[in-house]
Amino acid sequence: MQDQDYMRIAIALAEEAAGLGEVPVGAIVVKNGEVIGRGKNAPISLNDPTAHAEIQAMREAAQHLGNYRLVDCALYVTLEPCAMCSGAIQHARISRLVYGASDPKTGCCGSVINLMAEAKLNHHCEITNNVMAEECGALLSSFFKQRRLDKAKI
Repeated sequence: MQDQDYMRIAIALAEEAAGLGEVPVGAIVVKNGEVIGRGKNAPISLNDPTAHAEIQAMREAAQHLGNYRLVDCALYVTLEPCAMCSGAIQHARISRLVYGASDPKTGCCGSVINLMAEAKLNHHCEITNNVMAEECGALLSSFFKQRRLDKAKI
């Protein structure tokens, strides 16, 4: 499978999150061509500020492998990771990060800052960005547009 194929899986998870009233972000962890972790944003429904899609996917992958280190794994996520998720990616030793839309407000893989390139940190992963960025960005834009419309009706 190619990056776009994996990103389509993450997009489907983001759509599930949106259906639950969560910000539409989806993520998967892939090792040797197999999806071993899936996640969608769930901080609202789980009352858990750490329940971002990336964290959910990494938790499932770690359980699958029986190891908190996700060496030789790739993480695909529809939105550029925040500082919390970037730190978790580094601690998990993810080898490759692929993301869709950039996040100019909280993105920590190049937009606001780039934690992945910080020389003082002990792990760095390969980053591929803008994979299906338009589709990923459109999900977020339509979600927040609908939220604004809903608030206007109140």
